[in-house]
Amino acid sequence: MTKQKKLWHHHAKRPATRLLLIRHGEVEARYQNKFGGVIDMNLSPNGKKQAKVLADYLRAKTIDAIYASPMKRVQQTLAPTLKLSGHTQTILSGLKEIDFGHWTGLGWQEVESQFKFRSHEWLHQIHRHGVPNGESGKVFRARVEPCLKQIIAAHPGENVAIFCHGGVIRMILAILLKLPLPKTNQFDVEYASITQVALHEHMNEVELLNFTPWRDLVG
Repeated sequence: MTKQKKLWHHHAKRPATRLLLIRHGEVEARYQNKFGGVIDMNLSPNGKKQAKVLADYLRAKTIDAIYASPMKRVQQTLAPTLKLSGHTQTILSGLKEIDFGHWTGLGWQEVESQFKFRSHEWLHQIHRHGVPNGESGKVFRARVEPCLKQIIAAHPGENVAIFCHGGVIRMILAILLKLPLPKTNQFDVEYASITQVALHEHMNEVELLNFTPWRDLVG
């Protein structure tokens, strides 16, 4: 085998890094269907059940490292997984949910009526204009992207779970898939869902999208 072929052979076998992007479970009832953002809310009783089913599912998976947002809803979702797996976590404050500013605590209809845009355009508003007194898409990306780069650099060829928020998962997908943030509105990111992305040298590939063990395995 020539030197060039040996290099190609080695290059082709480099394993992919896999990111499991995991959203927190269902939140307490008073914050459901609202722009929660920086509100440090708890899980609902159902959300805690989702977290346990999620932990059972992840126990059979190879996970080399866990990173997480420090917010309560994420930490409560992660707790059963840490207990079952014996893993430790690395908390990154940059993985907190986006600051929705004046939208915080409001429902979809309230935001529509007060800020004069249709609710399905919320990501366009964040991307183009930012949220009044909150984070713009640019500022949000500048916070999330260094965390993502840190994680990828530290774990080449490994499987890494990132426990975080719906907005953070959308931003990570936008970065990895080179999409404008509003395009990620085409992806559903449900409570306690797993989205898996394989990072190959030539491309990033979505292998699993919005998989919900609490629904798809339990029924």
